[in-house]
Amino acid sequence: MKLLKGVVRPYAWGSRTALAELQGRPSPSPHPEAELWFGAHPASPAKIADSSADLLSVVDEDPVAVLGAPVAQAFEQRLPFLVKVLAAEEPLSLQAHPSADQARIGFAAENRAGLAPDDPRRNYRDSWHKPEIVVALSEFEALAGFRDPLETVDLLRCLQVPGLDSTLGMLADAPDGVGLRTVFTTWLTLPEPMIAELVPEVLAGAVRALENGEARFAGELRAVLELGEAYPDDPGVLAALLLNFVRLQPGEAIYLPAGNLHAYLRGTAVEAMANSDNVLRGGLTPKHIDVPELLRVLDFTPVSRAALMPAVEALGAERIYLTPAPEFRLSRVELDGTGLQRASSISFDMPGPQILTVVRGRIEVFAPGGESRTVECGDAVWLADSDPDVIVRAASSQAVFFRARVPL
Repeated sequence: MKLLKGVVRPYAWGSRTALAELQGRPSPSPHPEAELWFGAHPASPAKIADSSADLLSVVDEDPVAVLGAPVAQAFEQRLPFLVKVLAAEEPLSLQAHPSADQARIGFAAENRAGLAPDDPRRNYRDSWHKPEIVVALSEFEALAGFRDPLETVDLLRCLQVPGLDSTLGMLADAPDGVGLRTVFTTWLTLPEPMIAELVPEVLAGAVRALENGEARFAGELRAVLELGEAYPDDPGVLAALLLNFVRLQPGEAIYLPAGNLHAYLRGTAVEAMANSDNVLRGGLTPKHIDVPELLRVLDFTPVSRAALMPAVEALGAERIYLTPAPEFRLSRVELDGTGLQRASSISFDMPGPQILTVVRGRIEVFAPGGESRTVECGDAVWLADSDPDVIVRAASSQAVFFRARVPL
């Protein structure tokens, strides 16, 4: 059992208040703080409190003992998941993640091509896929998954932009993944002068529609206006018109498998993902965009908002978000330190590695007859496979934490 200190990643789209306030630091912070990492990813492994070690070195020292033999064997002696607290003040890039086979093949190909690990032209930083789940801590907005093309036809019609007439025709004639691929490819490969003309027309249409009281697509239109203001010459603004607009309330989640095009817009959330850094970008960023490789990775199958939201299984105080990802299972636990409204403690006896990340109040984690750790808000605790079973108790009037483990 080890107390973990997360590593802050200071991307430009991050918040100056969310992570600082979560951890009880002075707010606003001097610079935007976008993500707080708890894991053993080589780029930013979590620090072991009161030690010079980090979680990556702990895993590497004895992977079978800390991960358990089944996990160590299945995931090449790596901790297979990464936990983050994400704080988005501005939209992230339009992106997707590869499947396991695509990641393995792409990583090998870029190695053969001689691309350095930190080369900005790299699409594949490792050979692993990156399914992920995001659970809202605050109201959280995102664009995710290609919506039903017939709904997109209705959205484009309400814009009343003549330059979109050909797109309307494509989707009306092929309201399926084929039509979506055709439209998306067309938009991403338009000459810059055409983009510079079409995007302002779309934005003007969005303003008109909202002024005329458009309610059905109000969220989508506001999102496109925000993206267009930040990236006025980017075809990703057009591509955003094809995606579901999702607004999550605290505790609600979306699961993003391989090939799902998405962009997080704003809000604070907990993310669990496979331990990878592979991202294929499609716009809304100055970073490298490889259109042919992105098209190879994307899944154009239409998906509904409801289908993006995983089923939730309640087990006492634990709410388990069910996904098919073999690398992680994320759950949310809320404890009542007063014992008046809900349970004040919970016991865990599952095998394999676990990370418990506190997002409200504080908890005490202890092994009966053994050691204990008090974990403050914004920190986490690492439980190795070799650790004894533990009991987690609220050490404040209200305590909320997330449990990430491998679904053995």
